[in-house]
Amino acid sequence: MKKVVVIGGGSGLSTLLRGLRDYPIDITAIVTMTDDGASSGRLRKDMGVLPPGDIRKCIAALSENESVLTDLFEYRFKQGLGISGHSMGNLLITAMKEMTGNFEMAIVEISRLLDIKGRVLPATLQDVNLAADFDHNKKIVGESKITKYGYLHKIRKIYLTKKVTTNPRAIAAIDEADVIFVGPGSLYTSIIPNFLQEKLLKSFEDSDAYKVYCCNVSTERGETDNFSVEDHLTTIEKYGISPDAILINSYEFPMGSGDGYVSPVAEEGSEVKVSRIYSNIANIDNPLYHDSIKLGDAAWKIIGASAKYKKAGNGAIYQI
Repeated sequence: MKKVVVIGGGSGLSTLLRGLRDYPIDITAIVTMTDDGASSGRLRKDMGVLPPGDIRKCIAALSENESVLTDLFEYRFKQGLGISGHSMGNLLITAMKEMTGNFEMAIVEISRLLDIKGRVLPATLQDVNLAADFDHNKKIVGESKITKYGYLHKIRKIYLTKKVTTNPRAIAAIDEADVIFVGPGSLYTSIIPNFLQEKLLKSFEDSDAYKVYCCNVSTERGETDNFSVEDHLTTIEKYGISPDAILINSYEFPMGSGDGYVSPVAEEGSEVKVSRIYSNIANIDNPLYHDSIKLGDAAWKIIGASAKYKKAGNGAIYQI
């Protein structure tokens, strides 16, 4: 059974996990720990817990029992003093952490409760924030604030506010992986933060796995406005992330789709050193996001052909 690792955060990572869940693979999700918005941000501040939001989404995506229990886990309270805006899953993870005294053990117990396939691992078990330098020498601290400030300004550099120790289980998973998928997800606030940890980046670089960057199907306001496929690739390479291939959406949306957001395209005549894998992986009804079934199918085909693709080397073009 192939060992597959997915690295990222946010809704993009959970979309890929949901698509891969039912395939015969050994899957591990490595999740960024810099979320400071909404429910996760409040729990970080009030309870001193690591952000549970992205972990919660991944656990729900990997749950083999799509049931009332899973729906309850994802339920978000709409009213109530002090509880409005919180998701039940975030509160359950926080409660389990209080009971076990350990955030990672809380994830294990909640994962067992929801009968998930695979593992969900925090990239680090230390509290850390994301920071960014913008134009005009402006520094912004906090993932949620970075995206908002990015609506009017361009991100120049992203970094962690302190050096942290990478979760050793995440390192072990990368070392043992046959295939590694990076993303999809918010480029600067969900994907790159994982690789700002030196040990995780080094482990990724040294891995013999076939490494695939899943490019988003749309640009994201505040982070990747007007980005092409090459811009995405150039950005991750700037932070030392060097995949073997990039998975690109091949479906072209009609003009006006996506509420003003642009689907990244590969520029004609550009020199891209990594292999390109094209597939129709967009959600036709919601052009801002991937379709989990299509994305999972494409990822499964890549897993099956990974040895052949790796032997062929970089620069090849595939349509799947």
